[in-house]
Amino acid sequence: MQSRAWYAASIADFLLADPDLVLGRLVANGDFVSRLEQQRSWLEQIELLRRELTGFSGDIFFEFAIPRMGRRIDVVVIIGPLIFVIEFKVGEGRFDRAAVEQVWD
Repeated sequence: MQSRAWYAASIADFLLADPDLVLGRLVANGDFVSRLEQQRSWLEQIELLRRELTGFSGDIFFEFAIPRMGRRIDVVVIIGPLIFVIEFKVGEGRFDRAAVEQVWD
């Protein structure tokens, strides 16, 4: 079965992976030409999540496609019975209406 995520790994493997390898998989599996701005955002997300997920076990999925909705979640983290859906707005100075609606969806 094809993964719904552009990058999927256990948290343990993600923490051990070189951030450039994670970025490379995101770029390679993406369905659009990523701009430098997007790549920098992913690197910031990777750095933050590596710091915050240390000591946890579970799974992590970047750019997870939501079936039948045509949308993607930036990051899904599963730790035990908990599912965390994370929408990043890296580099945004404020949440505008469109950003709030995207997160709400």
